[in-house]
Amino acid sequence: MPDKYQIVKKDVLTPDISRISVYAPLIAKKAKAGQFIILRAAEDGERIPLTVSSCEGDEVTVIYQKVGDSTMTLDELNVGECLADFVGPLGMPTDIDGCDNVAVIGGGLGCAIALPVAAALHKRGAHVDLIGGFKTKDIVILEKEMAEASDNLYICTDDGSYGFSGFVTGKLQELLDSGVKYDRVYAIGPLLMMKFVCKLTAAADIPTIVSMNPIMIDGTGMCGCCRVTVDGQVKFACVDGPDFDGHKVDFDETIARAATYKEFEAMRRENHKCRLEGMGNG
Repeated sequence: MPDKYQIVKKDVLTPDISRISVYAPLIAKKAKAGQFIILRAAEDGERIPLTVSSCEGDEVTVIYQKVGDSTMTLDELNVGECLADFVGPLGMPTDIDGCDNVAVIGGGLGCAIALPVAAALHKRGAHVDLIGGFKTKDIVILEKEMAEASDNLYICTDDGSYGFSGFVTGKLQELLDSGVKYDRVYAIGPLLMMKFVCKLTAAADIPTIVSMNPIMIDGTGMCGCCRVTVDGQVKFACVDGPDFDGHKVDFDETIARAATYKEFEAMRRENHKCRLEGMGNG
């Protein structure tokens, strides 16, 4: 039997994105699509919230991108080593009931969060169109897994190097223009991507759920860092979400708050270009 919170599998998906499976039987038994965990790579490390990508047996799988000091520390751990903490499941599960024909849209690393939502909907019997957006072909992740979790998979690249040439909103508009009718749209990814998906679906009168990932520390609603304004009211993403009605989220406020500490992101490598700079794309 592995040790508590031991890394039992590790895969490199791209030079900047990795996937680990952690021995955490109690979490694996309870976690549902849309929920997240908070981990610490070391005793003196930062708390990192990561959405549960999948659960199999006693293992919980999460996917992370190396964007700062803490995720770089996490990436230094290998199979057989243990995390200091692995807490969850946290947050509310994604509502997958009451819809038969849905579009699930992921942007970049958001595809790792879109995947379990699409899989849960597909398993429940809904028809799922999954749209995954990436900057270029070289950083496409989880294509096989997304294809298995959907009826139709559409990969989009900003530069046209693979699949549909353009943003996910362009593909969604093309599908709507062709006569496809959706009961609900799920959008998960960069804030600007979700904002413009919601503008499009609002015009088409399609209910839309977004997954919010603001600055988060404790994950229990105590610190207040993850507050978002929804329909004029303050909500906490860690306990009230992370899913919210996308047509009621104040995206402009959330985008402004997300940029607060960007220039202070602790980077370990010299001359490393912060990938947060490009998070508006997708």
